[in-house]
Amino acid sequence: MNTVPGSGLQPPVIIAVLGSALLHACWNAIAHGIKDQLVAFALIGAGGLLPAIPLLVWAAPPAAACRPYLAVSAVLQIAYSLLLMQSYKVGEFGQVYPLARGTSPLLVAGFATAFVGEHLSLPQMTGVVLIPVGLGSLALVGGRPSRPALLAAVGTGLAIAAYTVVDGFGARLSSSALAYIAWLKLLQGAGVLLAAAASRRGALIGQARRVWRIGLTGGILSAAAYGLVLWAQTRGALAPIAALRETSIIIGAILGTLLFHEPFGRSRITATVFVATGIILLNLP
Repeated sequence: MNTVPGSGLQPPVIIAVLGSALLHACWNAIAHGIKDQLVAFALIGAGGLLPAIPLLVWAAPPAAACRPYLAVSAVLQIAYSLLLMQSYKVGEFGQVYPLARGTSPLLVAGFATAFVGEHLSLPQMTGVVLIPVGLGSLALVGGRPSRPALLAAVGTGLAIAAYTVVDGFGARLSSSALAYIAWLKLLQGAGVLLAAAASRRGALIGQARRVWRIGLTGGILSAAAYGLVLWAQTRGALAPIAALRETSIIIGAILGTLLFHEPFGRSRITATVFVATGIILLNLP
């Protein structure tokens, strides 16, 4: 594996990850806003295919060394899509989204230390802890989530952590982050579409007719969001990037208030302070 640069993130990497966070919160709000979740994720999977197809033609094939990681990640990404879909079926956006995203940074930090050989300083590790604590507290605003919502959200977080580490290896071995993300989105989108088509059969197209534009837009945003973070993972340590990316939940909390009329009071402001402090600590040497 290529040597990973120092744990401190460079400005272009920070900008890419924050841009990814913004796009991620937006496409998740789109997914939650479509009432039929299976249709929503089928369209998002299809939307992710749209930018992937020209990239497959333009970019060189990924190196052979990364292909096992690509295959494993595609399975994990499909599982993630199905778990997130279940989360939105049984829980509120403002609760399950923070739980799903807040679970992964600590797991990624542990995996990256054990398997990738990354070592964070004490301030950076404190930042990795503070961010999910702040984000997780957002999920408790408005009462505890139901048991099914909690299980689905935590399962989603486990899937996120797993594919983040797998892609951290795969993208660095691929020789082309563009080719890697193109193939990943092709495999993920096709898998989700096949699952939806098998479930709804011939009715899927008719059910998607009213929301296909916004659904496909969500898929394009999803592909762009993960493309940015995957590029960042080739140029920085996995744990700080995973933690910084979870700032998407602050944006998600704002969108939840604006679009879904969910509360944004003192508790969410406190959680935001935790997250901001964590971000500052992440970028200390």
